[in-house]
Amino acid sequence: MTVAETDRSARYDASAATDLASWAARLEEITEEEGYFEPLGARHFAFFADEGPTLLVTFETLDEIRARPNQMPAGCDAVTRNGWSHLCVIADGETWYRDPAVWRYFDRLVDDAFFEDFDRVVFHGTGMAGYAACAFSVCAPGATVLTIHPRATLDPAIAPWDRRDLSKRRLDFTSRYGYAPDMVEGTGEVFVIHDPHSLEDSMHAALFTKPFVTKLRTPWLGDKVPDSLTATGILPVLIDAAGEGRLTPALFAREWRKRRDHGPYLKALLHQTETRGQTRRSLAICRSVVERMNAPRFRRHVATLEARLAEETA
Repeated sequence: MTVAETDRSARYDASAATDLASWAARLEEITEEEGYFEPLGARHFAFFADEGPTLLVTFETLDEIRARPNQMPAGCDAVTRNGWSHLCVIADGETWYRDPAVWRYFDRLVDDAFFEDFDRVVFHGTGMAGYAACAFSVCAPGATVLTIHPRATLDPAIAPWDRRDLSKRRLDFTSRYGYAPDMVEGTGEVFVIHDPHSLEDSMHAALFTKPFVTKLRTPWLGDKVPDSLTATGILPVLIDAAGEGRLTPALFAREWRKRRDHGPYLKALLHQTETRGQTRRSLAICRSVVERMNAPRFRRHVATLEARLAEETA
């Protein structure tokens, strides 16, 4: 870590906060000179750190942020690495950012030509936040969007097949900043990461049909996609590449090869082949893992699969 990165890491730290009031006071202190921290209505906050000509816009929840060791938005990691500016819209609960106070805030940013002050803008989020990243990207023409299994909408008239958040269907997804696939109109590029074997996520991804939308597939990880991309170090690379204008399917494919050393992915892949009765392929997977990694579980399973294959071919 460079001296500049060390300084930024020390500055973006609210780990000493013991309650919501002290946490909010610390974020106000951090952004006092270059940026701001302010409430948006009753259940949202805006955190803005003005560091550089590239802006990362993220959508996160209060619980997620305060559960992190430094109690700072995850997007601040990119600030520490790259010296970027960062705007984080924070939700207190599963609001889906469907709040007129949030809409008015983005209206104000557009009126003030806020996004025009930056050379490059990247919107990023996952799930509920992925929906918001797409929905509000309309405010920054030419921006890049990097979103992980986003929802297109929870409007039951459009997505009656998604019953995962039934209580949130009461929220208004039909008025301003409502239907995410329409709101990405005018962006530069949109990258949608999803598990093609997750039915609901695939159907949402299919609703993003613009020619500048690129689907990046991460099979067999389900709702563990963001955790796995973070654990393997892939997600920071993708975010940095998006902020530097060099994110491509080829770069993602190279990074995605790291899954070959990622335990949760390997276990999920083995489970799928075993469920389908593909003993020969299961054995090939276990042998490959054993050759490359210290994996006692897979090593023990080799003997079981060899015996099973012998029975099947006898």
